[in-house]
Amino acid sequence: MADINGFNKFRRALPKKETPEERVNHWNEFYQESDSDLLLEQSSRCMDCGVPFCHNACPLGNLIPDFNRAVQEGKWKLAYDILSSTNNFPEFTGRICPAPCEASCVLNINSDAVTIEYIEKSIIEKAFEEGWVKPTNSIQRNGKKVAVVGSGPAGMAAAEELNKLGYKVDLYERSDRVGGLLRYGIPDFKLEKNIIDRRVELMKKSGINIFTSMNVGYDILGNELLENYDAIILSGGATVARDLPIRGRHLKGVNFAMDYLEENNRKVSNNSFVKEAAIDVRDKNVLVIGGGDTGADCVGTSNRLRAKSVCQIELLAKPPNERHELDLWPNWPMVLRTSTSHEEGCERKWAILTKRFVSDDGINLSGIEIVDVEWKMNEHGVNALSEIQGSTKIIPCQIALLAIGFLHAQKEGLLEQLGVKLDKRGNVKTQNYKTSIPNVYAAGDMRSGQSLVVWAIAEGRHAAASLHSDMSNKKIEVKESLLTI
Repeated sequence: MADINGFNKFRRALPKKETPEERVNHWNEFYQESDSDLLLEQSSRCMDCGVPFCHNACPLGNLIPDFNRAVQEGKWKLAYDILSSTNNFPEFTGRICPAPCEASCVLNINSDAVTIEYIEKSIIEKAFEEGWVKPTNSIQRNGKKVAVVGSGPAGMAAAEELNKLGYKVDLYERSDRVGGLLRYGIPDFKLEKNIIDRRVELMKKSGINIFTSMNVGYDILGNELLENYDAIILSGGATVARDLPIRGRHLKGVNFAMDYLEENNRKVSNNSFVKEAAIDVRDKNVLVIGGGDTGADCVGTSNRLRAKSVCQIELLAKPPNERHELDLWPNWPMVLRTSTSHEEGCERKWAILTKRFVSDDGINLSGIEIVDVEWKMNEHGVNALSEIQGSTKIIPCQIALLAIGFLHAQKEGLLEQLGVKLDKRGNVKTQNYKTSIPNVYAAGDMRSGQSLVVWAIAEGRHAAASLHSDMSNKKIEVKESLLTI
């Protein structure tokens, strides 16, 4: 290793970012550009462990110590070659992945983890800058055609892998642009959309046919796909949002978080703001129900749209600031996480149950009745909640955003037409990524349920490998992903 004592010499550090007061005035990413000296220091902190647990935590199996060493030695092209051998889209994971690899870094036992995500992003941006990221040319086609339905990270990864293997790939997307939730679900201040466009252009130049505004199951029927393609990969998202069917749910002002995010992300993509927004939060009290990443994105978006106040509530109890003694490394730690959106201004409350939506006029939302809860282990050994008597109150708000997750993929249309079997959760049931219908495969949230971009990329790669093993009569068992976060 280039510097065996790097982890002792240097502390964990990330590039500086704009202040909250500065960044709420625009929609762009707000981290400063990578500093070469900082990168050398941070990459040298990797101990090149004999058993690198970061590998186990990364769904893609990224060769993290290897590309860290290459960066530390200034071998950037080698670092890119290593990283791109396992990860189709480091420019996505380097920005929006929660970095389970860092949670499992050996340094994280009693110190601060290596800045793996930052290094990963720096490698891929250096590669684009130097012109190393090029279309895949000179592909020997095998005469087989595959339809990939859904252009989120799972579909994009599957399409890329199959194209490299010689298949003629048609990638279908029902929206007007490629990317799935990367495109319209994640705000630009976390992922600017030119980053997606850059990759899409490379895919097109590599020979992948991309069809947008094409709702498969309606514009093209399932039986047409079966007739015209040798195989199909279903890679749509888990688009059916979890609802909150309580009194007052019908009131104007109660919205799904993804409807709100998509509306604003579309406006930002068009480089203009529509004054007559369907969900207008300006000068209003906004309450975000749900404490996850989607909820945090709603917080950052509302601050930029000049909400009067933003409050985020979570049903679960407040996590500890540090890993509990029973919450053992290298597992994903259940600790309090504060996003950059929270830094920009947000009141946060935990152990809160939403009772009903309140209206002064019977039409518009004016408040939400909540109650404090406590979580205790019951006689069956289950952690159960109970309401705290006398804690009921009404929080004034005119906009409520439901960010409580997704249930499963849309069943109407393509899934019903194909007749694929579903599991008990409503996801497409598979074995080795194969559905119950011959030559039809599934990957991503449609198969495994709502998850992370890094899992989606891994699933797309695995589904492509499973399909290829069948099509080429090379029986290779592809282990299905077991989600851990």
